[in-house]
Amino acid sequence: MYFTWLDSNSWLMEIGKQRILVDPWLVDCLTFNNLDWLFKGYRLQDRPIPENIDLILLSQGLEDHAHPPTLKQLDKNIQVVASPNAAKVVEKLGYKNLITLNHGETFTLNNQVEIKAFPGSPIGPTVLENGYLLKELSSDLTLYYEPHGYHSPQLKQLAPINIVITPIVDLTLPLLGSMIKGMNSALEVTKWLQPQIILPTAAGGDILFEGFLKKFLQAKGSTEEFQALLEKNNLATRLVAPKPGEQVGF
Repeated sequence: MYFTWLDSNSWLMEIGKQRILVDPWLVDCLTFNNLDWLFKGYRLQDRPIPENIDLILLSQGLEDHAHPPTLKQLDKNIQVVASPNAAKVVEKLGYKNLITLNHGETFTLNNQVEIKAFPGSPIGPTVLENGYLLKELSSDLTLYYEPHGYHSPQLKQLAPINIVITPIVDLTLPLLGSMIKGMNSALEVTKWLQPQIILPTAAGGDILFEGFLKKFLQAKGSTEEFQALLEKNNLATRLVAPKPGEQVGF
């Protein structure tokens, strides 16, 4: 398995000889409902669109996961697996080969990678987006991905899992609470799943933010603090924090 972090929630995963592009935001700015004044993210330069993509995997329908400018530049013939909300986004953009995964449903990519959807981040009071368990069928190696730190207790029955990708930095707004659950949530899922490797996502990278909300966003946590938590709890899990664009293999 090889993983390349592309900033924010975006990953290129190479599993079972399949190239899977996850939650890609690679070009242009990030805004929500085109409200630049409220919140805007931008990178100093666009990231190259990876070549030979076998699957686009989308965990949520919000713009930081199903980023319309990026999706418009990708080949509409690439197969997409998406949460129900993300499926609505790509369908409007004209993608031809779309699989919607509800919680508990499974899709197999080219007889090489099994993908199962689990309850993930809440969007509003009633909707839960997707987390994903990926299994490389030739080796039975497993990966769990959830980009906001909301982990279903259903996962406990699947332990151990080899690799976990999840946030380790908390991001909160006063009165509204956690947008991203980091340190404690990552520690909890590490205890549940006993992974060999944990890869942090959703924070840092070569991205800048501006807008009204930025002054209220509060970030807490770091790789050093999480490493200390692992050691304090006698967990053998190894924390690997790649730089943007860096490929790591296991």
